[in-house]
Amino acid sequence: MADRRDPEALEREIERTRLELARTIDELADRVSPRNVAERGKARLKEEAEQVAKTARSFLYTEEPKDGEPGQINPKVVVIGVGVALTLTALALVKRRKRR
Repeated sequence: MADRRDPEALEREIERTRLELARTIDELADRVSPRNVAERGKARLKEEAEQVAKTARSFLYTEEPKDGEPGQINPKVVVIGVGVALTLTALALVKRRKRR
């Protein structure tokens, strides 16, 4: 049997569906807008950079610095840093001598 709904009810349903579709399209356009994508990327990068900085601080210091006061630097990090610097210097000198 054919659907015998009221034409006005059908028109209201069509209008409601059209408004929902327009809202959905607007939301999608907002999500893929280059400016909004860039802002989300910037926010995510900032969060990740803060996490990396926090991890680096926890590795570098034995105690977290407080209110502008320097924290106590982990001596193991100093030894590792000196070792890396000496190794890189030695490699640079060897490479330089090979060029001559």
